[in-house]
Amino acid sequence: MIMDSRKEILDSIKSHIKAKENRPSVDSLHPITYADKIEQFITISKGVGGDAVVLQEGQDINEVIRARFPDAQRIASVMPEITCATYNPDTEEKPGDLNGTDVAVIPGTLGVCENGCVWIEQTMVHRAMCFISENLIIVLPKEALYNNMHEAYAAVPPSDKPFRGFISGPSKTADIEQALVIGAHGARSSLVILR
Repeated sequence: MIMDSRKEILDSIKSHIKAKENRPSVDSLHPITYADKIEQFITISKGVGGDAVVLQEGQDINEVIRARFPDAQRIASVMPEITCATYNPDTEEKPGDLNGTDVAVIPGTLGVCENGCVWIEQTMVHRAMCFISENLIIVLPKEALYNNMHEAYAAVPPSDKPFRGFISGPSKTADIEQALVIGAHGARSSLVILR
């Protein structure tokens, strides 16, 4: 019988284990919580290379978007309240037609304070909209902030959407010559607008 090296190594490790330990109970963990979830979310969003702002009472979200990206020519959104959008991405035939989008504005479902990520559900025809634009804006209700990933995963709603997942900050990689590159394979900037 031929034994592969992986099995041989694992069997050797198992034979040298003297005492087995039970896995810790998840109930015994004490996930972190924050006194001011909004402040924490904003701080962490900046820490991961993005940004987050709170929409003030009476402030127009379209003015915030235009003030942040005054030179944007192509602004895409399927959200009806985003009147500064120059086109609806759902009218494009192929995902590649979204290339050249300066700003994409998408809704977020929930945010996580411990790491600044936002749960995204595919509300547009082409999920590429979340990644192909130069700048990404996620609109998120303030009440949808959760302290940690334990709370967030418990709150993720059931869905039949073809794409769902967490996005945290702009696209980044640090594996090229050990230098952090922002916008390597996605949005160069990200902004979460809490309303």
